[in-house]
Amino acid sequence: MPAIETIPRASGILPLVGHIAPLARDPLAFVSNLHNYGPVARIRMGTRHVVVVNDPALIRGVLLDDRTFDKGGPLFERGREALGNGLITCPHSDHRRARRLSQPAFQPRRMADYAAVMTEQADKVTRSWHDGQVLDITSEMMALTVEVTLQTLFTNSLPRATASQITDDFLTLMTGFFRRMISPPLLNQVPSTGNRAYARAIRRLRETVSDIIAARQAEGSDHGDLLSALCSATDPDSMKGRTPTELVDEVLTFLLAGTETTAGTLSWAMHLLSQNPAVEGRIYQEVESTRRGSRLDFTHLPALETTGNAVKETLRLYPAVWMLTRVTTSDADLGGYLLPKGTIVAFSPYQIHRRSDLYDQADQFDPNRWRDSPPAQETYIPFSAGPRKCMGDRFALTQATLVLATIVSRWQLLPVTDKALQPSVKASLTPRRLHLRVAARSSQP
Repeated sequence: MPAIETIPRASGILPLVGHIAPLARDPLAFVSNLHNYGPVARIRMGTRHVVVVNDPALIRGVLLDDRTFDKGGPLFERGREALGNGLITCPHSDHRRARRLSQPAFQPRRMADYAAVMTEQADKVTRSWHDGQVLDITSEMMALTVEVTLQTLFTNSLPRATASQITDDFLTLMTGFFRRMISPPLLNQVPSTGNRAYARAIRRLRETVSDIIAARQAEGSDHGDLLSALCSATDPDSMKGRTPTELVDEVLTFLLAGTETTAGTLSWAMHLLSQNPAVEGRIYQEVESTRRGSRLDFTHLPALETTGNAVKETLRLYPAVWMLTRVTTSDADLGGYLLPKGTIVAFSPYQIHRRSDLYDQADQFDPNRWRDSPPAQETYIPFSAGPRKCMGDRFALTQATLVLATIVSRWQLLPVTDKALQPSVKASLTPRRLHLRVAARSSQP
């Protein structure tokens, strides 16, 4: 079996830093071109070799075998540094227990309550806009999703000062995440202003959340929120719940999973609708015929098919997490190559979703493709797949669909420039400097 050294290596490598330069300069273009090297390709991040999987079938095999291809690599190393050993970042050995303990938080009876928070906050935010206003869309959606996440995690139990502190520290963490992911480990140890702010934000976040959890456990009542579900869950095998440290890890994990990623998806969706007024018009008609003057809720979701398809199509073009990594726990066969134990394996949902050999008009926004001929399962992986598929996918899709429907029911989205919009590439994809003008619907007061 051919050794890892025989895997085609991407061009543009530099001494010491490897492919960090093209990754930092234009990471999406760099990973998009890697499939030209074949089913697998080799890159180097600093001194570390990474095998990038470009074939959807091979990617699915990696995701289904989470024992051999465990969570690991630069992304998850930075994740564990910030979030501890939570559901997203924990290794295979801890994942089954962590998933069982998280399942009660996503039961259907709780989802309806979460959906009520989502539409309430969307209604509150969109009512504050005025006709003709130019909005910083990413900031607006970030503020909205942070508020939804805090409300679904903690209901109304947080003082505003505490909520603001959590938000500020979390944004600091997200800003430094991608930079630290692609930087050599030694640079991450330098006592720079950015590194100090990053470490301070993590420390303060963990202390704040730990205090909140201690107060909730001392109180002992169920608020119907995510935190209550996390605190009360017990493992059916051991009949034990989470330790205080594990609870902090999971709360921070849900903060990460429920804010910037969904804010980015909503921002991209609003941009795409502003560029496609016919699709926006169909969504408006669908929403109005569904809600009939009432506020949207969880029961309306099945009728919001076009809106839901627009969200799915947005996630195809701009998957929230554009690159994921794994690490081999033993020698492994991948596409006919022998990977030694400890090999970092990566794949890019962004690359797969944009391939012209996998999608007709791959770069076009076309929600109808989900109605006419839905993409194959292995070619659409915005939430990953297999045992480690994102447990909050339904939460994220529910929020994005209900918020987008609420926005379109009240406002028409209009571009303010004809310049191409560029993504801001961090741990997730968000639009850079997205501003839109909102025009009140004629039916609105």
